[in-house]
Amino acid sequence: MENNFRTGFVTFIGRPNVGKSTLMNHLIGQKIAITSNKPQTTRNRIMTVYTDDECQMIFLDTPGINDTKNKLGDYMSKAAKSTIDEVDVVLLLVEPSTYIGEIEKSIIEDLKKCKKPVILVINKIDTVSEDDLSKFEDAYKKEMDFDKIVHVAALKGKNIESVMDAIKEFLPFGPPFYDEDTITDQPERQITAEIIREKALRLLQDEVPHGIAVTIETMRMREKKKRHYHPPKDGSYDPEGIMDINATIICEKDSHKGIVIGKGGSMLKKIGSTARTDIEELLGCQVNLQLWVKVRKDWRDDKTQLKSFGYDVNSFKK
Repeated sequence: MENNFRTGFVTFIGRPNVGKSTLMNHLIGQKIAITSNKPQTTRNRIMTVYTDDECQMIFLDTPGINDTKNKLGDYMSKAAKSTIDEVDVVLLLVEPSTYIGEIEKSIIEDLKKCKKPVILVINKIDTVSEDDLSKFEDAYKKEMDFDKIVHVAALKGKNIESVMDAIKEFLPFGPPFYDEDTITDQPERQITAEIIREKALRLLQDEVPHGIAVTIETMRMREKKKRHYHPPKDGSYDPEGIMDINATIICEKDSHKGIVIGKGGSMLKKIGSTARTDIEELLGCQVNLQLWVKVRKDWRDDKTQLKSFGYDVNSFKK
């Protein structure tokens, strides 16, 4: 490895729905983090890796920081803020506005203390004029002396290279931490559960998704069937392989269960069919997906249930 190779950890910080997961997916060139227009889409820290001939960037996508209203919200806030002291570069994502809310101001105060390079990323620039962009920059410059400011339209993949160049500038020199084939630390079961939750988020009514979790009960390849390892290095698909997956969608109320299932099971079938396509692309084989729905009342405020779903508040320092 040449001495001028750069490698390091990068985190995304910001309020919900500013485009953190969308930007990360574009940066690595592959969809790993789920996206939707609803808050709390990302609940856990998700690590992804981008490697080229000059650098390796290890990204930590985090939940949006918001006013916490339950123990799940506490977990998500800690999951996000705990990354600041663990990385080499911080990306603060904001929407184009001269108004800087209390959440952004609180994040900025934390960033002033972290002593790490902080890049301000103004997203959704396709929705505003060039003249307005300079006003938004000036408003944020009054709050903090950022190491770099870049503009992107993450949803359209615009100016992604400018973000890559800005990050690379602040990465320390050193050998890569992961081999060049590594894309994420998320196991297939976790990504599969998140794909199902994404489809539910996109299809269900607004009052339901916040109280939804997904668990994978079983995930087994049928015997005597060959299976490609993830990710298929040659983009191949195994028509002979069949993965049987049983998953449960957890909701908080009995009334929500009926909405998730839908009339005659129509909504559950729609969630399953849309999720199956993405899961088959992930696994490189056919998928037999069976979905079930269970009610776990107020699970977002129950530490024991939160931990069983993978949201352990005590796993973070902050």
